[in-house]
Amino acid sequence: MLKLLSREKMSVFLVIWLGQLISILGSIITNFALDIWIYQQTSSVTQLSFLILFSSLPLVIISPFAGVIVDHGNRRWIMILCDFGSALSTLTIAILFFIGTIQIWHIYLASALISSFAAFHIPAYNAATTLLVPKQHLGRASGMNHLAIATGQLFAPILGGVFLGLIKLSGIFLLDLSSFIFAFITLLLVRFPNYKVTQKPNLNKNSLLTQTFYGFHYLRVRPGLMALLLLFTTNNFLIGIVQVLMYPLVLSFASQSQLGTIMSFGGVGMLIGSIVMSTLGNEQKKYINILFICMPLWGFSIILAGLYPSVYICAIAAFLFFLGLPFINTCSTVIFQKKVAPDSQGRVFAFKNAISISCLPIAYPLAGLLADKVFEPLMKINSPLVGTIGQVIGTGPGRGIGFMFTILGGLIILISFIAYQYAPLRLVEHTLPDAF
Repeated sequence: MLKLLSREKMSVFLVIWLGQLISILGSIITNFALDIWIYQQTSSVTQLSFLILFSSLPLVIISPFAGVIVDHGNRRWIMILCDFGSALSTLTIAILFFIGTIQIWHIYLASALISSFAAFHIPAYNAATTLLVPKQHLGRASGMNHLAIATGQLFAPILGGVFLGLIKLSGIFLLDLSSFIFAFITLLLVRFPNYKVTQKPNLNKNSLLTQTFYGFHYLRVRPGLMALLLLFTTNNFLIGIVQVLMYPLVLSFASQSQLGTIMSFGGVGMLIGSIVMSTLGNEQKKYINILFICMPLWGFSIILAGLYPSVYICAIAAFLFFLGLPFINTCSTVIFQKKVAPDSQGRVFAFKNAISISCLPIAYPLAGLLADKVFEPLMKINSPLVGTIGQVIGTGPGRGIGFMFTILGGLIILISFIAYQYAPLRLVEHTLPDAF
């Protein structure tokens, strides 16, 4: 009977996962095309950074409150309403493109709205996964979720470049709209199991503010989980800067199609990593050790991308970076899923998501300002650094960003080494019991 119930739950998860796969593919294609379009329209890294900023800021602000709603509401219907809202926002932008009245601030606003819906959708989906998937298969489920992202990462650069030329940005928005509708339909077709309250937080349940910050109280008394969150927050700040500067770095010496090729190599790496995690994930795996093995790989790949303006080197760097991504994110996700009680996961995950990306509204504009105002001028052909750093990484357009990449990669390696010395984090899987 238990086996039958477990299979039924996994079937529901697979249906939802398929819907999310299609939706993610549409979103990544759109994001890729938007980044290129805005950079080509403005030739400004700062303008590009603002797009990414508006895509993340609502997640930071809304997520803690969203977690309260997720834990006290119907997680399936929360996901349905969020997909509907995102689809409506996308449709509005598509219409503006069709009638020729689109402005960049319209895109900023739409990105902010879609991000607001994501603040509810992400913790609802994470918490629902815990309900639907047996504990011993959480690693596989998380790997499958990253497999969906990897599929998008693999095909989005190719399809985004082709679609941008054939159907323009308005057509791409319509494709994204269709993907939201597909995810919407899959959620309408399934039912989520009910869950029991396994632990009642010692908090005033009538206080929305108290409930909103419940995630902080939960993690504060669990230093291993809090340290893991702070580690990811720090790394996200550095990766956020890399995220903004990756396209300008490549476009400084390569074409749009070559950028698509590089990102597709990243997609292949992510696909391989996701497949490995989805097929090998099990309850006995030492996830924290895998995480600390893969994090220095991130740093090395970023250093590699910045050293020399080469399509081949950047392709290898993208492959290595995205190869490690599913391992790192899956390990972190599974640790939290196993150590946090199901009835608290909405609030805890929402708080975790908000804190882990709280640094991005600082990182994104800072990346643009540092690149445009500091590092790019430093690495001009006639700059004072020609005879020193310029001898290693070169001078001219894009080399200031390359210099930034080498610094950022080195910092990630250093931070990973320091974090590993903290025993509550290194031993979190052994010292902290599973919550269910």
